[in-house]
Amino acid sequence: MSMFCYQCQETAKNEGCTIRGVCGKTEDVANLQDLLVYLLKGISVYARKTGELEIADKTVGRFITESLFTTITNVSFDPARFEGRIKAALELRESIAAKFKEAYQEKEGKVFSEVLPDMCTWYSDHSKDYYLKGAEIGILNIEDEDIRSLKELLTYGLKGMAAYTEHAYVLAEEDEEIYEFMIEGLAATADQDISVDKLIGLVMRCGELAVQTMALLDKANTGSYGNPEPTEVNIGVGDRPGILISGHDLKDLEELLVQTAGKGIDVYTHGEMLPANSYPAFKKYEHFVGNYGNAWWQQTGEFEKFNGPILMTTNCLVPPRESYQDRVYTTGVVGFPGVKHIDDREDGKQKNFSAIIEHALRCEPPAELEKGSIMGGFAHEAVLSVADKVVEAVKAGKIKRFVVMAGCDGRHKGRDYYTDLAEKLPEDTVILTAGCAKYRYNKLELGDIDGIPRVLDAGQCNDSYSLVVIAQKLAEAFGVDDINELPISYDIAWYEQKAVTVLLALLYLGVKGIRLGPSLPAFISPGVLKVLVDKFDIKGINTVGDDLEAIMAGE
Repeated sequence: MSMFCYQCQETAKNEGCTIRGVCGKTEDVANLQDLLVYLLKGISVYARKTGELEIADKTVGRFITESLFTTITNVSFDPARFEGRIKAALELRESIAAKFKEAYQEKEGKVFSEVLPDMCTWYSDHSKDYYLKGAEIGILNIEDEDIRSLKELLTYGLKGMAAYTEHAYVLAEEDEEIYEFMIEGLAATADQDISVDKLIGLVMRCGELAVQTMALLDKANTGSYGNPEPTEVNIGVGDRPGILISGHDLKDLEELLVQTAGKGIDVYTHGEMLPANSYPAFKKYEHFVGNYGNAWWQQTGEFEKFNGPILMTTNCLVPPRESYQDRVYTTGVVGFPGVKHIDDREDGKQKNFSAIIEHALRCEPPAELEKGSIMGGFAHEAVLSVADKVVEAVKAGKIKRFVVMAGCDGRHKGRDYYTDLAEKLPEDTVILTAGCAKYRYNKLELGDIDGIPRVLDAGQCNDSYSLVVIAQKLAEAFGVDDINELPISYDIAWYEQKAVTVLLALLYLGVKGIRLGPSLPAFISPGVLKVLVDKFDIKGINTVGDDLEAIMAGE
């Protein structure tokens, strides 16, 4: 094997990518990502030790957050960017190691002599060694299958937390406790003697901090742009040149809208940016005209037809075709070799989007994919504002069941299951969704129940927090202590590590009976799966008919 990666749902044969990632990443990139995470574990070991001596470096949490984010599926494919981050990781580790050893000697009166793991000591000044080392330290070096599974489950949960934490940070919201847990969790994965029970405890703690992280991001988003409002989003096109913005970063969208105002350019969202159309702060921009296309995996054909430039702000990048690669721009943690990159903000200034604006002015308007509109904006405040109406509909028997069909979309044919299930759900059911999984059914004509749409879209994957708030408020309204007593079923689609974070959050909150598909994670060992089944009744999806019958029976 030249690489090994099984962190996403589409991993080869549901076992692991060993030659090239199904996502498109090369073996070099895969191994550099492994080395970066390896070094982050070494940094975390030293950070924990400096914390014990109360000399913790506040920059460590930020560096770990941004670095973990770069290793999420479909974020960065650029070896040069990983080389630079690995160099920075080595420099940071050596800096905090020196600080710790100096403080230790001053306190204890002797030289620190504890033997630390290799991720704390390996060093090279030569980038060619990064590739060699990365190929040596892969996941499969952990021999115990259950320990390996739990360490990877924790690591992937931390990666998703890092993404959400980074989005909150961009909007000036931070939480030191989240940084501290990331460090604690990574340091634990470096412990060769850690027990299964200790790891299970940390995985559940990751779920707890995931809820906290999503709440922080919700505060950041709504504090900056207002609470999303129920909105009909245009899915057609205009006759002016356009810029298509994809990913998740609302700050990038805001600055792009400011800089394109009055330029004769329309701005469209794509993929997970769709929910931005429902924020009040963005509605004042007349040139913010709607959404173009569908979920991330369809972007090659859709980007081809858009005609104008595309801005990728976070994960969800598919390696671009040569025919439109010159129209793709990346920013933030996103990277791809040969693609133009827009630099980060400096000194409180906005990012400089002048290059993509000038490019747009040279382009034809987008080709039309479809016409009409779709509804969005049903985050927690919007739903809670009509909570009495929802409760009344349930008590009157007009709404028999809510089905949470949140999560990710993807390429696998098996994901047709979610479209078929949505179509076959009885007319007295309501779908609660967040994330790009909604593209499997958000354009279906499913109608409403007494004015309540049968698809309530809370927003991006990180807005799954809204679904938690809604469930908790419904529990209060119905006077039940356990949200599992509510008429709510969970049929979640996953693809990458942020979905793992959301899953851990739901498990921490005590949600049981979650169906997870279209396949169970390859990194979950039989032993760990048994724990999840026994404690939380986690299950895979079955046929639409079988699952539909079970869902309506509350099973």
